[in-house]
Amino acid sequence: MTFIGRTPELQILQKYLDQVGSSSGKGRRDSEPGRCIVMRGRRRVGKSRLIEEFTHRAGVPTVFFTASQRGLGEVELFAEEVRSSTLPGRHLFDGVTPAHWDAALTLLAAALDTTQPTDGPCVVVIDEFPYLVAADPSVEATFQKCWDRLLSRRRVLLVLVGSDLAMMEALTTHGRPFHQRGNEMVISALSPAESGEMVGAKSAADCFNAHLVTGGMPLICREWPRGASMWKYLNEALHDPTSALIVSAERVLAAEFPAEVLARDVLTQIGNGERTFSSIARAAGGLAAMSAQRALETLTSTGVVAKDLPLSTRKSVEARYRVHDPYLRLWLQFIGPGLADIERGRGDRVYERIERDWTTWRGRVIEPVVREALSRLSPIDGLPAAPVVGGYWTRSHTPEVDIVGADRGPIANRLAYVGSIKWRDRSPLDHSDADRLRQDAALIHGAGPDITTLGVSLSGVTGNVDVALGPDDLLEAW
Repeated sequence: MTFIGRTPELQILQKYLDQVGSSSGKGRRDSEPGRCIVMRGRRRVGKSRLIEEFTHRAGVPTVFFTASQRGLGEVELFAEEVRSSTLPGRHLFDGVTPAHWDAALTLLAAALDTTQPTDGPCVVVIDEFPYLVAADPSVEATFQKCWDRLLSRRRVLLVLVGSDLAMMEALTTHGRPFHQRGNEMVISALSPAESGEMVGAKSAADCFNAHLVTGGMPLICREWPRGASMWKYLNEALHDPTSALIVSAERVLAAEFPAEVLARDVLTQIGNGERTFSSIARAAGGLAAMSAQRALETLTSTGVVAKDLPLSTRKSVEARYRVHDPYLRLWLQFIGPGLADIERGRGDRVYERIERDWTTWRGRVIEPVVREALSRLSPIDGLPAAPVVGGYWTRSHTPEVDIVGADRGPIANRLAYVGSIKWRDRSPLDHSDADRLRQDAALIHGAGPDITTLGVSLSGVTGNVDVALGPDDLLEAW
């Protein structure tokens, strides 16, 4: 299958490989041509596939090892992987069974030292590195020692990959063995443009629909019949209990929160539309404040949930929570609650719920996507530059403004613009919407009477705003 998207990520990987390939002084003790990348991203987001595509395009000697959760025999399996790799010195592992990681990495350094016809770089990938650390915490220090003394002095690009976001992020923090030794790289879900390209979307609006349904998960995009409508795909997927759209979330959640029952309960309520601390705790069975707080901290630290604050020139404590993971938004709202129906062959019931509530649900979940697009597009003709894009609300929800652009957040020095999002199929952003935006903007701290107004609409803008944007404009962000 043709590999689609990930152009920036491939370019970054190639940049580091080029740095290895252009380094000189191989074999000198004062030369460190090696480079290390610490790559993290959610499960099933396509990290391994990205690296496979990169090494295929690079055409350099490579060893790709994937650790397992069992934690036993990993060194032996690594040695087998090297023996079957394209490393020029792989023969050094013939008949040898390293007793521990120190011995395996020392032998790997020798294999990398073997004379190469092109004297070019090699790539060594350790996928699911957190599994190794979980099984033996000393592995982290062992890799650091061997990197410093041996591997960094070879012409190798070492890529450590992990889906445990908290562990991989901590790997390079101060006080940890790999601090300042690896360049961090975060792999996110596919963008709306990439999602649309994978499924064969026919318009920018279709690209955004595909992104909201698939969450930018490559595995889900691949099972979408190319060129098929969103409703055709949903109808097929909801009648197949083995569809990636159905099963991926359970696997992600089971891996992310294996023993965090409260976190799962709280996440379910946020997915159902609860946004404030008190409403989330109440909907989750009347959780005590301390329990709810711990659950929310777990969810936000892993990046599954985002905590937003109103953006203005005055401090606010009116936090709102939302599902940050783009794939889980649809699953938590519709699919998770409908699993029993899907397993009984009644996916039509879930389909009907999505069809009934689609416009309302889409209007809410498109907001963070629009804000990200605006932050990427800034500056736009007629729209002042705003590196931070958020929203504004009060406890009473009056006013409530979809878009606020500012110089920084959540407490801004200067507000650049305010905006309204109307993502409706047949109804444009009209004069009443524009008037309401101006009325609400007048109540935002820092928004003067002449602040620039922005209208974002799926079906056009007829109201009097300074700048109007549609799906085609927003898609340019990616």
